[in-house]
Amino acid sequence: MTEAPAPVTIAEQPADEFLWLEDIHGADAMDWVRERNARTDAALVNPAYSALEASVLEVLDSKDRIPMVSKRGDWYYNFWRDEANPRGLWRRTGWESYLSDTPEWEVLLDVDALCASSGEDWFWAGASLLRPAPSEEYRQAMVALSPDGGDAVSYREFDLSARGFVPGGFELPTAKTRLSWFDADTLYVGTDTGEGSMTASSYPAATRVLRRGETLLELAAKAPLFEVPLDHLSGGVTHSSTPGFERDVAYDVLDFFNSRSYLRVGEDWVHIDVPDDMNVSLHHEWLLLRPRTDWTVAGSAYAAGTLLAIELEAFLAGSRELQTIFSPSPAESLQSWSWTRDFLLLNLLSDVSSKILVLDPANRWAPTELDACPPLHSVDAYAVDDEDPKAGNDYWLIATGFLTPSTVLRGTLNSRGTGGEAAALVRESPSFFTAENYSVEQHFAISDDGTRVPYFQVGPKNLRLDGGNPTLLGGYGGFEVSRTPSYSGAAGRTWLERGGVYVVANIRGGGEYGPSWHTAAQQKNRHRAYEDFAAVARDLAARGVASPARLGCAGGSNGGLLVGNMLTQYPELFGAISCGVPLLDMRRYTKLSAGASWIAEYGDPDVPEQWEFIKSFSPYHLLRSDVTYPATFIWTATSDDRVGPVQARKMAARMESMGIPVWFHEALEGGHAGAGNNEQAARLHTASHEFLWRALTGEL
Repeated sequence: MTEAPAPVTIAEQPADEFLWLEDIHGADAMDWVRERNARTDAALVNPAYSALEASVLEVLDSKDRIPMVSKRGDWYYNFWRDEANPRGLWRRTGWESYLSDTPEWEVLLDVDALCASSGEDWFWAGASLLRPAPSEEYRQAMVALSPDGGDAVSYREFDLSARGFVPGGFELPTAKTRLSWFDADTLYVGTDTGEGSMTASSYPAATRVLRRGETLLELAAKAPLFEVPLDHLSGGVTHSSTPGFERDVAYDVLDFFNSRSYLRVGEDWVHIDVPDDMNVSLHHEWLLLRPRTDWTVAGSAYAAGTLLAIELEAFLAGSRELQTIFSPSPAESLQSWSWTRDFLLLNLLSDVSSKILVLDPANRWAPTELDACPPLHSVDAYAVDDEDPKAGNDYWLIATGFLTPSTVLRGTLNSRGTGGEAAALVRESPSFFTAENYSVEQHFAISDDGTRVPYFQVGPKNLRLDGGNPTLLGGYGGFEVSRTPSYSGAAGRTWLERGGVYVVANIRGGGEYGPSWHTAAQQKNRHRAYEDFAAVARDLAARGVASPARLGCAGGSNGGLLVGNMLTQYPELFGAISCGVPLLDMRRYTKLSAGASWIAEYGDPDVPEQWEFIKSFSPYHLLRSDVTYPATFIWTATSDDRVGPVQARKMAARMESMGIPVWFHEALEGGHAGAGNNEQAARLHTASHEFLWRALTGEL
């Protein structure tokens, strides 16, 4: 364990002179944005850039890529964007059709046609289908559409048989709404109904019952079915209609990592009495628990990251005779799980390579390893349809690697949880670059406190270790999110094929080694994530992969905060930085967009003793006029209603005022992703990679 580093000196600064840029749609702020966008385009866009962007768009629009599906009833649903359908098609097909080379898709909703007919811009944001009675077909859905690609969405009821919106059906205006079907004429809804209905984090605080024909005003006048305090992150109610296990479950999310679950019994809400940081999962008769910190109950101790099981009725009756059904080794972590009819599939990481276990609850949770995971790859297994008894023990396998295009396989577990029908190839993505020219390696850097930090390196075979390779280092390091191997045809074309090296760092703050890997870099220990990333940068230099002048880094959202700290705390290690949709002003982040929801991760700057450590990783406050910084590209989106665009704007403005080289781009649409369609995504990807490439090769 290491102590926090000595406080970072924050240059004396006047009151925030760039607060005016927080007026997101203000005329002066938007004039500033348009001027910077024009400057960046003038610096980057040329015929070679345009050709590269077209190459990326070709990957994203490829008609040969896998149409990923979800099964409901007899149909397989997919959402698809391509050159002819930039906003996308919501569609479905049958199983035999899906297996064919040319599936016959039934289009349910053409979003481009909807935009044309309504005169409004809409972006697909998903759909919630009502589970029908046994032997009946799925018919009703609530379709979510965003006006700008942000998190706030409008909901409209959709008839799957008629393939159209229901006249006079359920409809909810744009807000950060949470809803769940109860029955064909009833929804549980948490939405913005006026003052006191949304938390400080901008999510619903109260859930009410909306019946067919009722207006939003009538909904607002009702007493809540469930409600949480406004200083909590959010609350909500979900309804499960599984035959024999119908129930309502409410959740009170205190903060990003702590919540309380309640089961409705009659008119009462019964608390599932476990620590607030417990992951709670209900399935049929089973209650699964995964503690995020070590837990002792009824005289038994359970380590963080363990998976426990008990019958729900026994737990509610007071029993704490928990069964340990998975206990990770120091190299392992449980990433997710999925139920088939008779088995539980566990998706694990072991030193950041995938491993899958099948547990049999009828045989004391006996585990069997599914032999489907090559090293240095990501493989996930999950049920084909856990709502359909006919799907039985069918499961999907989704496999990918840095040099291996994604594949989809389908198999069936037998009575022992293995074998049955071996997983057979269903779909395979095409290759978009020549993988045979490259290799994948895993290395470990040593952080400041002696912790081994894994990282993946993808680059040419027989790589010259002379420090001259343009190298892109990526990472995230927050919210227990794991960075695992995945195929990117776009990155292959814009980075690897040009002779570059691509690196992914699995730093603390992520979930690669379970909850403790995350908490090791939480709040006052945030510096460990940055020390880990810097250790990887130094290791790349020491091994001769890339000197600092040839090393760039990129990150978005929390990853934007990560690379913002590389800019301000470790500028000597990098030649260029790409910083996307970032948190950067940690003094005001809780007051911007959904920032209050991340206090559990970073701390509360309004608490003086917490600001003392937060200010040590607030890039906006760490800039100094006497330091030489690497070239920096900052990108964001006006419509980002999660982090918001203003921290990126203010950072770029402050850098400009200090004479620090910075390039800035702000997309108007796309929300927190920065892109609402493939064309926008291609433009953003190309801009980031082209900026880094030119900066690292002296062409900028």
